[in-house]
Amino acid sequence: MKTEPEVFSFDDLMAAPAKTTGWEGVRNYQARNFMRDGMQVGDKVFIYHSNAEPPGIAGIAKVASAAYPDPSAFDRKDPHYDPGSKRESPTWMQVDVQGVKRLKRFVSLEELRASKRLTGMRLLQKGNRLSIVPVTPAEWEAILEMSGTT
Repeated sequence: MKTEPEVFSFDDLMAAPAKTTGWEGVRNYQARNFMRDGMQVGDKVFIYHSNAEPPGIAGIAKVASAAYPDPSAFDRKDPHYDPGSKRESPTWMQVDVQGVKRLKRFVSLEELRASKRLTGMRLLQKGNRLSIVPVTPAEWEAILEMSGTT
């Protein structure tokens, strides 16, 4: 799950009440579908800092709720407001995410790209702009090894 650390960082997640927050504001259908259809309570996720120097993976979180309608879509004052999303048939969903632990060592995008074990990783594919992408078990293990995290 990508986030811009100046907006909401892994440290912000770990400082949140119960280390939990709603992952709101996702406005891409494919990313929404990953949350709605692919994520299960208890699934672990990496928190990736994008638009950072350097960008990379900072920590591990877990999915703390099933997908539910994103309330920011209904709030006219919210920058993620969507007048086309209706409460009775919401367009946008979110899950709650709970911080688990910081990686022992931040893994930069440059390191991810240099790893032969991660050549097929969706995050690293040219043109990828998704804020949420699935990670295979082999990719997960490779990243944990790179970070020195067990």
